[in-house]
Formats: sequence, structure tokens, C-alpha cells
Amino acid sequence: MSTRLARELKTLCLKPTPSLRLAVAESLTGGQVQAAITAVPGASAFFLGGVTAYSIDQKVKLLGVNRAAAKRVNSVSAAVATQMARGVAELFGSDLAVATTGYAEPAAAQGVTDPFAYWAIAHRVSPRRWQVLTGQVVCPGQKRTEVQATVAEIVLAELVDYLKTIAP
Repeated sequence: MSTRLARELKTLCLKPTPSLRLAVAESLTGGQVQAAITAVPGASAFFLGGVTAYSIDQKVKLLGVNRAAAKRVNSVSAAVATQMARGVAELFGSDLAVATTGYAEPAAAQGVTDPFAYWAIAHRVSPRRWQVLTGQVVCPGQKRTEVQATVAEIVLAELVDYLKTIAP
């Protein structure tokens, strides 16, 4: 995984005054987003922490995901990613959060032929207002670990791109 994106993320988070504080919620990526961020010296200046919640029970308990809605989609949707991002932001008291959820490999029982993931970025722009972006990454033909690495890289790139749009 490229540390270039994590270094750029650090610069962008520390640029505004006050600086932005980040939290991460991961399922599909299994901690790879957090690992990339913490590989950069000084990450503690903007990164508060994260949660890797693989089961629906932990997504509900730790991140406030709506159980009934998550159950209908096997915890894989843009809405679930959004709830995870907002939930981890609340848990850590951060201004900014990112989340991933998806299928790292085909799942015939769910009709999934190609691995894919949803991601969400949640930015608290005021005490009661959030800016939320979501997206989907499809990874045809990739193996499980390749999917995880691809999604983690794309999520970091999307976060950097978003921060560039709000930079003063």
C-alpha cells in the first residue's frame, strides 16, 4: 500500500485550523486503512483510532448500525457504510470518518459473482450537519487479499480527493 496517500492525508487533515481529526470503521478491509494511516510518522496528530467490525453484532453494538436494515443487505450497502462512518465518528469524537464494507470474494448465496465494496466518508461540518460521500468499488477477478488492498487504496484516495475539495 502506498504511503504517499497517507502522507498526503496527514498534510490535508492538519492544514485547516482547527485541524481535522479522523476515525476509521472497517469490515472488508480488515484494518488495512488504519495500518496505512499509522505507517506515517506523526499520524497521532490527526488519527484518533478505528474499529474493525466484521460481524453484524459488532457493527450494531460499536457503530450504531441499524440491525434490521443491515440484515436485509447482509451488512453490505452504501447506507451501512454511511452508518458505520458516522458511528465511528461519534465513538471517537472525530470530525471526519471513513468506512468500508463489502464482499472480498464471490458469495453465491448472496448472488455476488464479483467481489465489491461500498465506502463512505462522513464529515461533520457543524454539530448537526454531515457531509457524506459514498461509492462502490468492484474488483472482478481479484483474490481476497487483492480486493482488500485495492479497496483500502481507493478509500484513501477518495478521502484525499475529498479533502482537496474542501481545502481553504
